[in-house]
This record gives sequence, structure tokens and C-alpha cells, in this order.
Amino acid sequence: MLITHGWPAATRPNAVTIGNFDGVHLGHQAMLARLTARAASVGAVPTVLTFEPHPREVFTPDAAPTRLTSLREKLEILRGLGVAHVHVCRFTREFAEDFVQRILVDGLKARYVLVGDDFRFGAKRAGDFAFLQADGHKHGFEAESLHTVEAVGQRASSTAVREALWAGDMAGAAQLLGRPYSISGRVVGGDQLGRKIGYPTANILLKHNRPPLKGVFAVRVQGLSTANWPGVANLGTRPSVRPDGKPTLEVHLFDLDRNLYGHHLRVEFLHKLRDEAKFPNFDALVAQIDKDAQQARELLNA
Repeated sequence: MLITHGWPAATRPNAVTIGNFDGVHLGHQAMLARLTARAASVGAVPTVLTFEPHPREVFTPDAAPTRLTSLREKLEILRGLGVAHVHVCRFTREFAEDFVQRILVDGLKARYVLVGDDFRFGAKRAGDFAFLQADGHKHGFEAESLHTVEAVGQRASSTAVREALWAGDMAGAAQLLGRPYSISGRVVGGDQLGRKIGYPTANILLKHNRPPLKGVFAVRVQGLSTANWPGVANLGTRPSVRPDGKPTLEVHLFDLDRNLYGHHLRVEFLHKLRDEAKFPNFDALVAQIDKDAQQARELLNA
């Protein structure tokens, strides 16, 4: 995969799909399949144009949605789907005001542009597909809008995935994504409390300032010598032991006790066991963790 940043300067014609691709759900995957097929027919490089930061973090930061994926996670998923070229644009107001001419025409030499049916661009989201199509006729590129993709009786969207995750519906989120929801990151040092109470944990560095889910989960972990390693995870603020309210992801891997510092792991969330709770003492906390671990083992074995 070729990843480029900043203002694009392509030397070959591109077939471009545009979007945030947060979560890379089934709707996004349908767009990528269409892009690849159409790129081959028009003799262009299939290219994903995505943004960092999210445009709503620029225009309406207080109302910006919780991210499903960090930039690294998004690129990992796109690579797994066979995307050859991803261009990451740093989204600014200047970018929004000169999008078609500077980015698509001059920068990417677009021959084909594919967008979703809810596509908007430009200042105050004034540009829609009809506007893009008219610009395409003027500048010599074909524009196409892809219809909505449905899963579990609803439109596959990042919003629908967020709603399923927040409700603890891990199966519904997985159906919308086409895979279990996951968070990846590097294992960093923690306060060693888990080891002291008999549950050593891998502490995953979060890139999500506001994770789209929280609670206790049955999980499986990728990135070890054995794939699909089972475990139980706590994602939240740990109200029984930490006063600062900072979200953390701690994973106890069953029947594994070794130093994992520096490893990059991906944690797949399969079942939600319960919400976080504040316990009156450590004995009560450990008793609940015992129950969580047993329930997670049973669910994962089933």
C-alpha cells in the first residue's frame, strides 16, 4: 500500500473514492469493490482519499462524532481489503474551499470519482453530488454515486455502528462492519494492579479520546504467535481504582503470563458482559472479576 500525505501531486490518472471511512463498514467495502472494478476499466489507479482530522472536528468540534478507528487502524483495514493507494489529506477550511479544482483535478488527475449517496463537500457542506457531477463534465472526469448498503435491516453507516456499540450490541456492530469491532494499539506499562490481584493485564495505548463503547467484554486478541487468543477486557475509566476519569483498555489474556510491552495488539470485542461499576473494596472487585473471567471463557468456548 502506498500512503501519501499533504496536497496530492499525482503523475498518473486516478480513480478516486472520497470519504472519512471511519470504521470501514459494509457500505465502505461496497464502494471499494466498485472503485477497484471501475478503475480497471478506465485505466486509472484506484485511490482512497480520506481526511485527518475528521471534517466535523474542524467545522463543529463540539459536535464531532466519536471515532470508530484511529488513522492507523483505518489504514490497516484498508490494506487488508487490498487498497493500493491511500491519500490522507489534512482537512482545513482552505482545503474545503478549493476541493474539486485543487485536489481532484490538479492534484489527483481524477478520471473517475465515486462517492456515497450522502456525500457533501465544501463550505457549509453546500456541494452535493449534482454539483460534483457538473464539475466532472466541465473538467473531464466521470462522477458516480453509490446507493445505500443495508445490513440487519438498516443502512450501513458509521452512525449505526456507533449506536450498536454504545448499546452493547456487539453482534449487530459486527454485522454492519463485516467483522468484529476492534481496537488496536501498543502495549504500555500500567500500575501493575492486575498482577497484584491475580489478573495480569496488557494495557493498550488508546488513540481514541472518546472510545465508542465501554464496559467489560469477552475478547480475542490478534498479534501474538497464536491468533485469536481469548481474554476478558475492561474498557473505561476504572472508577474503583482511578479518580482521573481517563479511559483505559486493559486485557487479561487467559492462560498467558508474559511480558508483552511494546507489542502491537488488536483486541476484538465479541460479547459485552456488563457495564463498569464502582466496588466498595478490592475483595468485591476481585470477586466480580472472577465471575467476568468465567463468563468470558464460557462464551468464547461456546
